[in-house]
Amino acid sequence: MIEDSEIKTTVSPFAIRPGEIKVFDGKDGYVSMNQIIQKINVGHINDLHFRIMEIVNEYEFITSRQLFKLLEKEKFELKSQDKLNNKLEQLVKSKILTRYYFNSEDGKGIYRIYCLEKMGKYLLNSRGIECKWQPTDNTKPVGMIKKRLAGNQIIIAYLRKVEAFDSYEVKPAITAKMAGKTFKAQGAVKISKAGKSISLLFEVVRREEDWQKKLIERMRLYKDFYENFVPFDSGYEIKPQIVIVCEDDRHMVETFKEIVTNAIEIKGVKLCFTTDLRQNDTHLSKSLVEFKMDEETKKYKVETLELKILE
Repeated sequence: MIEDSEIKTTVSPFAIRPGEIKVFDGKDGYVSMNQIIQKINVGHINDLHFRIMEIVNEYEFITSRQLFKLLEKEKFELKSQDKLNNKLEQLVKSKILTRYYFNSEDGKGIYRIYCLEKMGKYLLNSRGIECKWQPTDNTKPVGMIKKRLAGNQIIIAYLRKVEAFDSYEVKPAITAKMAGKTFKAQGAVKISKAGKSISLLFEVVRREEDWQKKLIERMRLYKDFYENFVPFDSGYEIKPQIVIVCEDDRHMVETFKEIVTNAIEIKGVKLCFTTDLRQNDTHLSKSLVEFKMDEETKKYKVETLELKILE
């Protein structure tokens, strides 16, 4: 498999493309549970297939490459991406998982997205694994799915590349107390080194329809959370560092401009930014940036943060 650092694209695969739609690429027809049980009994569906189901359940939407990276980290001997794709095809044919791809004015997307199907939920429940999947989950729009995929990529990058990586959460629930709302970020990681820990909270922004309006709404909730924070709010002993994940460098500037123009900066909290493609670097110690005002020109400029803890 091509390593992240060898990928030479200049456009994130999780960026929104013009006229993009989600296209069903699963299997129609009926599969009985008895047929699936028979496949389990003869070993055609084994522990690896069940682990795949668990990961898809945890992440909700995931690409085969992301699955491969996670299973590889868990020391499963997959040998190749093609071998994994064969396993996924088995699960799709059995209606345990289903599959989609994106189509746009630029053509067909280069990757497939996997998510649970009804039979997958039944099998996970039979093993005592909590599964909140429901059929309407698979109707989510392109923007929401791409935010999830970009969130996955961030988590996997930290898990694989940061030596001090401690733990992660796919959908951390954050409570905005004054607004009385609980919302979910697209990921969180905890980094621990020499007895010290830092948590990073990832908010993924995409150029979807009305993205500026959605950004303002979300940042107001974060502002509420941070400015009214007391220890152990939403499970954090100290305030986590917010990181805004954008499609590209230009999108970072556009996003920061929206935040400043609408006066939704968070008092006492540094806003860090990154992009999808910055996660492809071999090391993540220089993957975060901030916008700082130049005292002479009174204009903002981008500064790369060098964080040794992320090596």
